[in-house]
Amino acid sequence: MTVDVASPGFATTVEALRLRSWKLGPGQPGPVIDLFTDADFKLVVDDRADVHINSRDGRFYLGWFPMGRPGGDGEGWVIAVTGTAKVPGYRMSFDTETPAEIIAAAVAQVLATSRPL
Repeated sequence: MTVDVASPGFATTVEALRLRSWKLGPGQPGPVIDLFTDADFKLVVDDRADVHINSRDGRFYLGWFPMGRPGGDGEGWVIAVTGTAKVPGYRMSFDTETPAEIIAAAVAQVLATSRPL
C-alpha cells in the first residue's frame, strides 16, 4: 500500500471555502410549545417562569428553563422519555443558547416516534 504524502489535508479551492450563516441565539419558544396539544399533554409554568410539558401518560417530559435549570450547569432545555421494564429511556439536554428551532426539530422527531397503545 502506498500513501501520497505530497498533498496532506483537504484538497480545496478558495471558492469552496465560502462563509456560511448559522442560526444562533435562543429565539422564541413558540415553535416548540406549538407542537403540543392540550388533549395529549399538560403544560405548567412555575414561579420561575420555567415551562414544563408532560405527556398525559407521564412518559414524555420537556422542560424549558430560560434562565438555566437550577443546578443544571447552563441547561436551557431538557427532553426525556421514560423507558419500560425491558428498554431504557433517554434524556437530552441543550444549553440556554440553543435555537428554539433546533429544539422544535428534535421534539418533532421524538413525537413522531410515539403512537397510542
